[in-house]
Amino acid sequence: MSDTGRPGGPEQSPGSTGPTHRPAATPQGAPPLGTGGWAAHGEGTPPGAAPETSGPDGDATHGGRPRWLLPAAVGAGVVVVVAVVAVVLGSRGGDAESPAPAASTVLLPVPTPAVAPAERAATTAFASALPTAVLQYALESSQEDTEWTGAGALEAWAETFTDGEGGTLTVRAAQHESVQDATAFLQRAGEGLPAPAPADDAAADEATQDESPDTDAVAFPQSGEVLVGGEPVGTYTVVDAGDGTGVALWQNGTAVFRLTAPIADVLDAYTAYGL
Repeated sequence: MSDTGRPGGPEQSPGSTGPTHRPAATPQGAPPLGTGGWAAHGEGTPPGAAPETSGPDGDATHGGRPRWLLPAAVGAGVVVVVAVVAVVLGSRGGDAESPAPAASTVLLPVPTPAVAPAERAATTAFASALPTAVLQYALESSQEDTEWTGAGALEAWAETFTDGEGGTLTVRAAQHESVQDATAFLQRAGEGLPAPAPADDAAADEATQDESPDTDAVAFPQSGEVLVGGEPVGTYTVVDAGDGTGVALWQNGTAVFRLTAPIADVLDAYTAYGL
């Protein structure tokens, strides 16, 4: 028997394959319930936004652009900015740390006498070896030094040099029989060297406050070895006489010398004397 004839059974319409009722229409633009709010536009995508798709390499895209594109562009921009800043700072640092030009040394010509030296009367080997010019000073007179010969020297000479303008330099030179004799004579001659004038502490302090320090000033006394060919042949001592002059006393083997010159010239004169 057919169910259609069963009392209470549902009526069937010919050609009907499903329920005759329709679900309520969803208002346009409203999100379906239970779909996270925007199921009609893709999961998590608001209305009007481009749906995410998968790129050729499987990377998710947004509006046709890969997700990694924006971070990569931002990172590249940061790298460029950092590079520019580094170049600017490096150029500034290079300017600040650029080496200073090498200091050049100016060599002044050695002073020479403005007047012709006098002829020395002595003709001994020792006297002939003595110079007739020392810096700007030329030999003016030469005579035997009887005081030093009386003190044990084989021969000795007292000589005066002039710069032609009132400046003078004096030299006492003595030749001895042996190095030992010359050393003993040097010690005795050193006992007569002028001692540095005592300084007034109050005056020195006042001068220090009133004047800037002189970096070219030479400290006295000075002493050391006399070297010839790198070998010591005696000693030297240079002191300030306290009257505007300086005194240099030295030994060179069997010879002893005492030179007196303006304090500004005494060290150079000692070096230029050559014996």
